Amino acid sequence: MDSPYITGFYFSLSFEGLAGKGDAAFQEASGLSKEAKLEEITSGGENRFKFRVPTSTSFQNLVLKRGVAATDSPLLEWCAQVLDSGLGEPIKTRNVQLNLLDEKGSNCSTWTFENAYPVKWSATDLKSQDNAMLIESLEFAYHYFDIGLLR
Repeated sequence: MDSPYITGFYFSLSFEGLAGKGDAAFQEASGLSKEAKLEEITSGGENRFKFRVPTSTSFQNLVLKRGVAATDSPLLEWCAQVLDSGLGEPIKTRNVQLNLLDEKGSNCSTWTFENAYPVKWSATDLKSQDNAMLIESLEFAYHYFDIGLLR
């Protein structure tokens, strides 16, 4: 029997114009959030309340985590071009698509991050006493994202 609830452990990613081995394999995706910013306006002569009106929508950065990939990764080359150029070159943006899959591998929801570009790369601490996988974190800013619910 199919559950009416969607699980969040089975997903895939794709980056427009990039196709590298392992470049879409991530263990975690976070930052799926949008929020309306509000402005409070005091009503003239009415001191009991303020009007709260929406002004704009803000988005968190998309954060992707995975085991450290090979150095010949097109995704990491794009990140290095953007982060290491010091704004000496125009930033090349790409659309990023995150697909949530059901237990059969069928797409049940899609988030499309428009005009994304890398803003941060980091790795977990190196500790000689731990036997843990080195995890890299890639953070992307974007203009906005669309949600496509397919289920």
